Amino acid sequence: MHDGRGRPKLLFLVTEDWYFCSHRLPVARAARDAGFEVVVATRVRAHRTQIAEEGFAVRPLAWRRRGDGVVGAARAIAAIARLYRAERPDILHHVALKPVLFGGLARALAFPGAPDPPAVIGSVMGLGTGFSAKGLAARLRRPALGWALRLAADRGGSRVVVQNPEDGAALAALGIDRQRIALIRGSGVDIRRFVPLPAPTGDTVRVALVSRMLRDKGVLDAVAAVRLLRARGLPVELTLAGPTDPDNPGSLSARSLSALAAEPGVTWLGAVADVREVWRRAAIAVLPSTYGEGVPKALLEAAACARPIVASDVPGCRDAVLAGDSESGILVPPGDVGALADALAALAADPPRRAAMGGCGRALVESRFADDIVARETLALYRAAIAERAAAQ
Repeated sequence: MHDGRGRPKLLFLVTEDWYFCSHRLPVARAARDAGFEVVVATRVRAHRTQIAEEGFAVRPLAWRRRGDGVVGAARAIAAIARLYRAERPDILHHVALKPVLFGGLARALAFPGAPDPPAVIGSVMGLGTGFSAKGLAARLRRPALGWALRLAADRGGSRVVVQNPEDGAALAALGIDRQRIALIRGSGVDIRRFVPLPAPTGDTVRVALVSRMLRDKGVLDAVAAVRLLRARGLPVELTLAGPTDPDNPGSLSARSLSALAAEPGVTWLGAVADVREVWRRAAIAVLPSTYGEGVPKALLEAAACARPIVASDVPGCRDAVLAGDSESGILVPPGDVGALADALAALAADPPRRAAMGGCGRALVESRFADDIVARETLALYRAAIAERAAAQ
């Protein structure tokens, strides 16, 4: 571990390499530029070269976001513990609930009784179905998640990071020390790359849903709402932009999505390399998610491009829409297809309102969600963790 002579070592634990690149790269760059040695432990697929070219060490892990099973989970935790012992980082940054749980257990295994284990930053990227689901499995899972998060914030500069105030309140209710809960809104948006775009022209109003193609993201509700609007004779079309997710049991299949795209007014693009191309053609962003998000990056990117939002009134989504007296979109009850259709119809018929909301959204992203703001706030946590840990030794 850092002994005061070398660079402090920061190790990110992330399930997928693409997720690290899409959501953590600006923070990792800021840490590198501030003098940290950066290591990324993740499932390696197509982004190893991109990560390595940033000057970060890559440590491949054989795990998946879901479906490891008991044996696979135990094997993954043991492998992570071995990695932690070998790397001996100063700070562990566990990104999302599974790394928080597995990484917390691995840290306990790797440094039993150690006076100076690595500090932990546990980023909760939305509590998701782990807290919103109503079934028996979800109720059994919540105490384990609460225990893991308490473990993550147990000592020496460690913090649990939430992206919205509701998640912070939920974690405090689980017994996590409020002083150890930090609010950093979102994962950051590059406001120099995502800039306000001209409003699309033409009589047809295109609505876009940018996301993994999950039922929980409200993909089917969006299709049903546009189907309703077209049955009323309104010239509205829906673009679905995003991949399927075979690791997620809630993912729609490619066959199902192709069948939806065969309907008039529905297009599925699959994964999109540059989402700005979607917002050049789409006038409204939609995300009728049915579970608590962190703050959805796709909505923030749409807002940065000056597109109004229609989203479910759930944690995270509402943070991307409401800020003081300004509104960058319309919130609707989750699962209410009629309300979703009405909100889309209202915006489709009112270009000046769309423009006003788009302007509010751009201002909101610039003031709260720009990637340099998120990187600066996260880097401050790292420095505080280093200082607290040093003081405890």
